[in-house]
Amino acid sequence: MTTGHVFIATSLDGFIARENGDICWLLERDDPAEDHGYDAFIADKDVIVMGRGTWESMRHVTPWPYTRPVVVLSATLRAADLPPEVAAKVRVIDASPAEVMNLLDTEGVRRAYVDGGLVIQSFLRAGLIADMVITSVPILLGSGRRLFDTLPGDLPLIHERTQSFPSGLVQSAYRVSA
Repeated sequence: MTTGHVFIATSLDGFIARENGDICWLLERDDPAEDHGYDAFIADKDVIVMGRGTWESMRHVTPWPYTRPVVVLSATLRAADLPPEVAAKVRVIDASPAEVMNLLDTEGVRRAYVDGGLVIQSFLRAGLIADMVITSVPILLGSGRRLFDTLPGDLPLIHERTQSFPSGLVQSAYRVSA
């Protein structure tokens, strides 16, 4: 079965973006001299699954930042809406988390990077996330889009490691304890 894996940053108060989707506060804190582990994380992932909101935030980034195929989950976006320069690298699927993971499994995908707040929340609710790497950025936004929302019950996590960086970022890795 395909497993889901999360690598994401949040403000110290748990927001992944401002209300309008802005993530400039995160980009301003990104220090290219610091290795936050993304390359090591993505190395064993076969595909990236993201939501429409994340797609809209990333679609105009040049050069295209992803080295893996991208699946965008959306009920409204169509393949014809994709810019020509990424059309061969991105596909749009309107399906539930379980349906997407089953489809990816039939295609031989073993490990999927799951990105985007609402998508991560829906995959967590469906029990499809195996582990999470969460980086806390030392800023309080006060409001915005939360990483976590309601769950049907407690979701126990097993802490695997924590690392701090000179920039003030603190990164923790958790395994989801099914």
